Amino acid sequence: MYSARLLTSAAAVALAAGLLSAPAASAAGSAVTEPHAVPAPGFASTGARTDACDDTTVPGFVGTTAPVLTARTTGTQARYALWDETSGGKLFDQSVPAVDGLLSAAPTGLTDGHTYAWRYWPAGGGKPTPKCHFRVDVSAPTGPVVSSTDFPASNSGQTPQKYAGQTGSFTFRAEGATCYQYVLNGTLSVGSPCQAPAGPDGSLTVQLKPRQWGTNVLTVQATDDAGNVAQPVSYTFYAPSNPNPVSAPGDVDGDGVPDILLPDLAGNLQVISTDGTGTTPSSLIAAQRSPGGVSWAGAEVVNRGYENHYPVSDLLALSPGNGSLYFYRNFDLGEFSNGPVLGGRRPTDTPGIASNWSHATQLAGLGTLDQYPGSSVLSVEDGDLLLFTEPGNNRFWASKKLSTGAAWAGYQVIEPAVAADGSLTLRSRELATGQLREYAVPKAADGTYDFTALAAPAAGTVVGTFPVAAYPTLDSSADGNLYAVTADRHLLTFTGVTNPKDRGLLK
Repeated sequence: MYSARLLTSAAAVALAAGLLSAPAASAAGSAVTEPHAVPAPGFASTGARTDACDDTTVPGFVGTTAPVLTARTTGTQARYALWDETSGGKLFDQSVPAVDGLLSAAPTGLTDGHTYAWRYWPAGGGKPTPKCHFRVDVSAPTGPVVSSTDFPASNSGQTPQKYAGQTGSFTFRAEGATCYQYVLNGTLSVGSPCQAPAGPDGSLTVQLKPRQWGTNVLTVQATDDAGNVAQPVSYTFYAPSNPNPVSAPGDVDGDGVPDILLPDLAGNLQVISTDGTGTTPSSLIAAQRSPGGVSWAGAEVVNRGYENHYPVSDLLALSPGNGSLYFYRNFDLGEFSNGPVLGGRRPTDTPGIASNWSHATQLAGLGTLDQYPGSSVLSVEDGDLLLFTEPGNNRFWASKKLSTGAAWAGYQVIEPAVAADGSLTLRSRELATGQLREYAVPKAADGTYDFTALAAPAAGTVVGTFPVAAYPTLDSSADGNLYAVTADRHLLTFTGVTNPKDRGLLK
């Protein structure tokens, strides 16, 4: 029979040899780690979160007077304390049991606007956690108040200084605000209420362009760093129509400059000004408004004329294989919020030309060729080039076949440059070689055009090479300058057909 002394010695030898595990730590030797407040203190204006467990970090905000203070422990309980650093003094000092190693203390009755410090100690003594900090803010910002000298409030008795389509300054002010969410003629989005940060005085000035003349409504909501959200306010103002608008063919957003229309990766149509330096669109036409209702990718879009929305261009859009051409009236300077209507009815009495657009694979706008303000168009159908002119009342009144024998099969037709006398220089790209060709379409003294050169695309003058693999998208804006999208989705703009400028990555 072994003695107790022998058993103890044997256990010590086995422990030293690593054959047995050491016993669990006692309460006196337990540790407390990972202190966190719930909800996490932070700053809604930046999204930053911090428990400020040191003496230098600025404490974050919580939007409650009853946060939960948590930590992890290897023991069965721990002690916590909480101090009011604004008024001074300890408010809580008590033991907290651990549940599966988690400690949760729930102080209540904290004061709005005060800063607090807290920490845990292991039961039985030991190293405490760092002292952590947070600020309590349960009061929403007051306001906001919206003002603008460019577009005064409708009931102010002041006269607007700018017109619809021009950018104006709007200032928001709210006591305690650190950020704002706002929307012009729409509904505030669901999600983060912080669209733009406020200045130190709680104000924010933004630049907005009302796209529709008449009454507009700007909705603004203020938020503080604790996430307290004020009630939204509505600012109603009047934007008069411009009596002397600047006009430019292909201008969609009303700034007097031709625009480039390109789909983004989500299928929305981007309106990008030709005189910009980047790729940020001035407006975005939702994918749901495309001819197929899904995406603008693959659609043939023309923005070279208008019907009754001078000076901005309307849109014609075609999904290849669809028998219909869609007409988008530009009531709102490039938003096209009303969506499309069926348009572009064709003459039914032209031999060799179908009565609908189901054979069309390409569409190119020629702009205004006669007294009709809408754009005449070229269409590639069954490999041949067709001309549709005299646009008006949602239809084309004349049509003509410009080539035979599928001469345009294998070619991309590119919208033309327009000379001062109205003559056109049309372009094409041979898809197999990437060669860019030009064709003269002169305008006679009687106002008619000679399209003879378009009968044989191979006979055009070669002015450059743009391989399809390197430049999947190649076209011309209404000012006659080429633009291209590279294989890695960079937008290039040209002066004529030379001097490329990389505008940057497209969305």
